[in-house]
Amino acid sequence: MAIAAVLTLPAGIATAGARIVLPVNLGLGLLVAVLSSAIPYGVEQVALRRLHPSPFGVLMSMSPGIAAGVGFVILAQALTIADAIAIVLVVAASVGAVLTAPRRRPAIAEPVA
Repeated sequence: MAIAAVLTLPAGIATAGARIVLPVNLGLGLLVAVLSSAIPYGVEQVALRRLHPSPFGVLMSMSPGIAAGVGFVILAQALTIADAIAIVLVVAASVGAVLTAPRRRPAIAEPVA
């Protein structure tokens, strides 16, 4: 994230001028970075430790669909039919992989002689 910020800073300065490096703007940028990346990553790590990998995988495959829904509702972004079909197919494939995966039986300990 820091590398991306450094790489995009020249373009930001070219379009916004010196206003981009004002403390209030840098603070807002840091706030957006934390809210959009650090917090979701932390929540995913906690969920990964607590959930079985199968449901976690299904939830992660739903991320693009959720993002598209938020973009549609909040940002008024339009989805093409191809976009919607692609999202449905990715989620369906993930669900199908979980449902058809062989079930592992818990290992039974051998009696000690």
